[in-house]
Amino acid sequence: MSLEVGGNEIVTIIGANGAGKTTLLNAIMGILPLKGRVAFAGEDMAPLEIEDRVAAGLSLVPEHRELFTTMNVEDNLQLGAFRIARAPRRSPSSASTRCFPRLKERRKQLAGTLSGGEQQMLAMGRALMGAPKLLMLDEPSLGLAPIIVADIFRTIRRVAARAACRCCWSNRTAQAALQIADRAYVMELGEFILNGPAKDIASNARVAASYLRLRA
Repeated sequence: MSLEVGGNEIVTIIGANGAGKTTLLNAIMGILPLKGRVAFAGEDMAPLEIEDRVAAGLSLVPEHRELFTTMNVEDNLQLGAFRIARAPRRSPSSASTRCFPRLKERRKQLAGTLSGGEQQMLAMGRALMGAPKLLMLDEPSLGLAPIIVADIFRTIRRVAARAACRCCWSNRTAQAALQIADRAYVMELGEFILNGPAKDIASNARVAASYLRLRA
């Protein structure tokens, strides 16, 4: 497979559970081994450890968020900037809380006591603390109410527009994702079967029948 994400671009990978979306993002991040080449900003990422990929500008928000639940919101945010040697220690009132004002309100609250939507905001906010150039999100809408999902997706669009950051995320439910993405890839059984402008993918009869619960 071949995947490309351009500057200030939002790319979504849609596919059923087990298609390989999480495996792909973990391989790009260096969590899993990869046969092939991962290049970012002209640099080969393959020899780099995870922390070096983070320093180069890659950041992954994992499917299950992986928060430090016994630590408060502020400390979770600060950990997001820990590996970024080029940047000073950041205040949680920076880009993360501008995108998610609720995190500022909850800054002393334990992460494990937040709602599901707030935990997703915190996971994304922690990733933004590292000033990523490529933000990858694995199933950001998983388990969230539709109104929260809409808010998360709007924030992804704002992040890409304001932070000079490109975004790539995987999603099982395609309808909302295709509405804000610039381009889309459709994955089945570890392969991309379709890719192109999101509006074209959304109008594809096969995608409509399989992923949008529509019939041509």
